[in-house]
Amino acid sequence: MTAADTFTGRVEPVADDLSPLWAPRSVAVVGASDNPAKWGYWLASGALSGGGRRAVHLVNHRGGSVCGVPVARSLRELGGPVDLTAVVVPAAVVEETVTDALDLGSRALLVISDGVQRLPGGSALLRDLARRAREAGARLLGPSSLGIVDSAQELRLAWGHFTPGPVGIVTQSGQVGSELAHLLHRHGSGVSRFASVGAQADITFEELLAGLAAHPATTAVIGYLEGVRDAAGFLSAARALRAAGKPLVVLAVGDSAAGSAAARSHTGALTGSMDVLDAACRAVGAVRARTPAEAAALAHALAAGVRPRSDRIVVVSDSGGQGALAADVAAAAGLRVTPLGSGTRARLAEALPDGPAPGNPVDLAGAGEQDLSSYAAAAEAVASDAGAVVLTGYFGRFGVDSPGLGEAECAVAHRLTRLARTVPVVVHSMAEDGPAVNVLVRGGIPVFSDVETTLRAVAGCLRWERAVARDVPAPAPVGEGDRCSYPAAREMLREAGIPVPEAGTARSAEEAVTLAGSWPGATVLKADLDHKTEAGGVVLGLRTAGEVAAAHRDLTARLGLDSVVVERMDERAGVVEVLVGMRHDPVFGRVVVVSSGGVEAELWRDTVLELAPVDEAGATAMLTRLRSHPRLLGWRGAPGVDIPALTRAIAAVSRMPVATCEINPLRAGADGVLAVDALVFRGHSEEETA
Repeated sequence: MTAADTFTGRVEPVADDLSPLWAPRSVAVVGASDNPAKWGYWLASGALSGGGRRAVHLVNHRGGSVCGVPVARSLRELGGPVDLTAVVVPAAVVEETVTDALDLGSRALLVISDGVQRLPGGSALLRDLARRAREAGARLLGPSSLGIVDSAQELRLAWGHFTPGPVGIVTQSGQVGSELAHLLHRHGSGVSRFASVGAQADITFEELLAGLAAHPATTAVIGYLEGVRDAAGFLSAARALRAAGKPLVVLAVGDSAAGSAAARSHTGALTGSMDVLDAACRAVGAVRARTPAEAAALAHALAAGVRPRSDRIVVVSDSGGQGALAADVAAAAGLRVTPLGSGTRARLAEALPDGPAPGNPVDLAGAGEQDLSSYAAAAEAVASDAGAVVLTGYFGRFGVDSPGLGEAECAVAHRLTRLARTVPVVVHSMAEDGPAVNVLVRGGIPVFSDVETTLRAVAGCLRWERAVARDVPAPAPVGEGDRCSYPAAREMLREAGIPVPEAGTARSAEEAVTLAGSWPGATVLKADLDHKTEAGGVVLGLRTAGEVAAAHRDLTARLGLDSVVVERMDERAGVVEVLVGMRHDPVFGRVVVVSSGGVEAELWRDTVLELAPVDEAGATAMLTRLRSHPRLLGWRGAPGVDIPALTRAIAAVSRMPVATCEINPLRAGADGVLAVDALVFRGHSEEETA
């Protein structure tokens, strides 16, 4: 069950008390079954597993017994109130079941049943069920939910097995959520709270995410997204988790659609929905993972408290090959494996007197086999010189393959767990489990079975540690509106504090010649079109009156124009062309984009973006992420550009009250910036278009 059939007619919730869902005093499972192949069995057996904490009622219209417990034929037979009713019946009888549950006084409804939204009038039915639930003081999760789990409450109403642990999962796909829970179990971790949102007729992904901020048993969170419907709610929930010190790992799928602006500006064409989601995660201090495996590993490491002190790691290995591979993977993940300081080399030489010349990676070169304590001694020696210590190789398998070495290996594992109290320690082991691995995991050291997962987890922990949440406005829908004329766009930029060249509008060749004569140097003639260059609407380097007049006559005749813009040409040497734009994302609102500029911007796709607005410090950070950033600083003897002027322009664009603004190019030189082309759509609010 996924969010592919997500109900989109949801009305806004009027209540936010979800305690009956997570801490019910009584539970009823409607559709209970004795068949392990059916949902009704998993919900019934799960509910009964928490029977020591609450009353559990099983309901099936056939009666009889399930899991040895007598079954009522209907909810009405129960007589007394039930806090939480789990519904796993055919779609056609969901409405009747929900009605009975509300009449019985249920304050929370978990609807597992699939297909309700595909019934004739299904959307209207869901809207009505959600409204009736809220009017009765109840909340509804689903339909098409895989279920819920709260380990501390011994509440398990879901298909599958869930190991208790510190990680909360909120998912828009039940199956992906199950995979995440399974992966956490393989890492020796588990789930504190699990919620599959289903179609979100009432209770939303964002509400459930926000609820984890105050959930004591949760120390890290994974949110799986197939779409954000409430961007303000998502941002608020993520900020609340950050403020509570609970890392949020976002796993998402998306396409490259960039909204309505894509067809009309480079700013839209250069950015996709995942780029914007990444920007949203940065704004609220969350981190995004690419796969369920990466998300589970990262959440496990974050929940274990891995907080790298810097991007410099020290790799300790019992194999030169594995150490070298770890160094390569670390570099690809954005970590540094650099030479050790002299003091660290001295300590390492003292700890391993018969070992090879100390370096990074640290190659034990057989020392570990001769003396297992070498692993701990090496890690302890390098700890003060490392943002994190990564152990990779055979350690963990000694006690598995040679049981006589198990006790000594466990003693080393205990030393490593003590070291992990002062510096993060993460282990890649060829053993997935075993006595020493169990010691490491119980001591809070994450252990992974492949080196890429290990290093990406470390890098993700560093991203979270370095992230700084900032305030961004709540997204407000804005229509694209009409394109401003180029002269009007120039004036808007000038008023925003962004320099533009001298220019004017000429309706005749004579007027064009007069304007061009008012400044020294070359002149540019421009047609007032969306994409001037592509339409052949830009003529550069005009230096004589004859050239200006001829270009004016050609443009007006060829393109059917009444007038053209006559503009002084920027002839500064050592200039770098940059694209700076702002657009409205349909989900997260205003987005500021910076890219390599000019007519080949889409070819090189050297682009960074953030949710708008940004200040000058934020703009500076954006520039450092460009692949072309060295060009801005001065490349091969060229002078560097005026970075403060460039960052002021980026910040100014991010604050402009328009739907779309694109300066391409913004020409940045050592003596400042100059906007020599701009495309602006004013925009309008939804109220103005209603």
